[in-house]
Amino acid sequence: MPEKKQGKLLCVDDLRHAEYYHMQNTFDDLYARSLANETFTDLMDIILSRENILLAYRNIKSNHGSRTPGTDKLDIRDIGRLQPDEVVGKVRYIVAGTPHGYRPKPVRRKDIPKPNGTTRPLGIPCIWDRLIQQCIKQVMEPICEAKFSDNSYGFRPQRSVEHAIQSTYRLIQRSHLHYIVEFDIKGFFDNVNHAKLIRQIWAMGIHDTHLIYVVRKILTAPIKMPDGSMEYPNKGTPQGGIISPLLANIVLNELDHWVDSQWQKHPVTRKYSTRQNKAGCEILSNGYTAMKLTNLKEMRIVRYADDFRIFCRTKTDAEKAMIAITQWLQERLKLEVSPEKTRVVNVKRRYSEFLGFKIKTYPKGNKRVVKSHICDKALKKQKQRFIEQAKNVAKPRPGKEEIDEIKLYNSMVMGTQNYYKIATMVATDCDGLNRSVMTIFTNRLHRQRGSRLVRHGRKLTDIEYRLYGKSASIRYLAGSGEPIYPIGYVQHKNPIAKRRTVNPYTPEGRKEIHDSLGINLRLMWELMRSPLHGKSAEFADNRISLFSAQWGKCAITGKSFCSTSDIHCHHKTPKSKGGTDAYCNLVLVLEPVHKLIHATEPSIISKYLQILDLSEKQLKKLNYLRTLLNIEKIAT
Repeated sequence: MPEKKQGKLLCVDDLRHAEYYHMQNTFDDLYARSLANETFTDLMDIILSRENILLAYRNIKSNHGSRTPGTDKLDIRDIGRLQPDEVVGKVRYIVAGTPHGYRPKPVRRKDIPKPNGTTRPLGIPCIWDRLIQQCIKQVMEPICEAKFSDNSYGFRPQRSVEHAIQSTYRLIQRSHLHYIVEFDIKGFFDNVNHAKLIRQIWAMGIHDTHLIYVVRKILTAPIKMPDGSMEYPNKGTPQGGIISPLLANIVLNELDHWVDSQWQKHPVTRKYSTRQNKAGCEILSNGYTAMKLTNLKEMRIVRYADDFRIFCRTKTDAEKAMIAITQWLQERLKLEVSPEKTRVVNVKRRYSEFLGFKIKTYPKGNKRVVKSHICDKALKKQKQRFIEQAKNVAKPRPGKEEIDEIKLYNSMVMGTQNYYKIATMVATDCDGLNRSVMTIFTNRLHRQRGSRLVRHGRKLTDIEYRLYGKSASIRYLAGSGEPIYPIGYVQHKNPIAKRRTVNPYTPEGRKEIHDSLGINLRLMWELMRSPLHGKSAEFADNRISLFSAQWGKCAITGKSFCSTSDIHCHHKTPKSKGGTDAYCNLVLVLEPVHKLIHATEPSIISKYLQILDLSEKQLKKLNYLRTLLNIEKIAT
């Protein structure tokens, strides 16, 4: 068995979960076959496999949205209480076992307010339908990833806003593409053409007719409106559905490749020598140099979900590109572009907005460099959020403690800084936010019981000290000593490019982002497949997590488990006394250890102490578990 690795481990949750359920090799195979342009006619067998269904449960149970009920009032906890085989059987019955075929339950409509005063319609499927969508997404995603463009960054594994913004900076500053076409598709998610989407799925090699039938049913699931009425959609994908972002990327993938074919992937580039840089990107500069002598329009695309920008070298090229792409979207994808929000921007003179940032260039020496801020709408929204939460700290909401409000405020500070720190002028923008918020803190807290903001408080954690320990602006709340993070103490970070060598669906591509679990995988998979009579799906899933977290070893003795019969899962608080199958209430131990934890007869205690020969430290751990059961400690 591999030994525990030393040093910091690289870990990606989705990859770790796939290893738990022995699905990573299956996903790798789907990706490789898709790259080879194979077709897939039997995907439902993989989708409805026991391992894939339980992996889907694992992937969505930690999502806070999984506790949001649909029209049937159920959430992920209701699924977690069932036995694993019951969960698998129910999913298979819903999808393939009913006489009338799969029929998703009505989607619950919820309107989410937008900053401009309008609302975004959100569709919340029932939890069983969400679980089915997750099963489908896990299998379709590696197939689609092999076909997607490198210039798409939204809702894809190992891609982020940071990568999209880095690509934007690079095209503006290094490629000197200063004319940007800002596109806005009218109600994209509400207007996706179903027939076109199905043809695009088929074109990706997914020829499983049963799967396509299920996807059709997901697209046309009835929508229950807030007033109780029902709508039956004939277009669009419900925002809120787990599979919707993947379907959106499938729809616009055709646009990505069409724009790529106009310049970046034009056939002319293949006639000249190429090379790769350190990030794994192909350098086609020789071909581009030759193409500049032709009448071809230079254009590049950066897309994040339905939000995309086209980068051109001249105003004329940008205007032609805007007309061509608008017409292409209407004719090919049946999507309309908003003329009021679609425009050409010269970033040498004006700011262009993208993903909450506003970006332009300014002269520095003999070149032009990027300058970026938090965009005006986002800055206004953040200011309102922080002021409102600062008021909540001064006067906590009903049912909330002061420390709860401070923790929420601090999490908002870290979230905002983490997202916007790739703006070059983030410190200036956040300094303005800090002045507004500190005015609220100072005035309202002083009004209560004198000055309550002090310069010293509890000891900062390592992360807190690294982020804010050197700030002169950090304050503490008198009494609790809880720190209030300074929103203005943030430093610009250069966005990192997406490394093209990173790929979650190849062993080589995973090396840079994820270490293998380093445990007895064969035993873990046996544990995953072993029957659990009367135990819940939550218990079964948490048991596998504990096996990995404990490196396949007993929590008390540190000895490696050799077979599934060795592994006993102990409830720290018994279920008879209100204990649950939650991860924090479970621990894996050897069978004799488990018996010793519960033993009360002196002869039995003596017997197992002799067998185990526990050290003082090990006995202390065991006694801790006994005290949780209100059983007398074993004397050292």
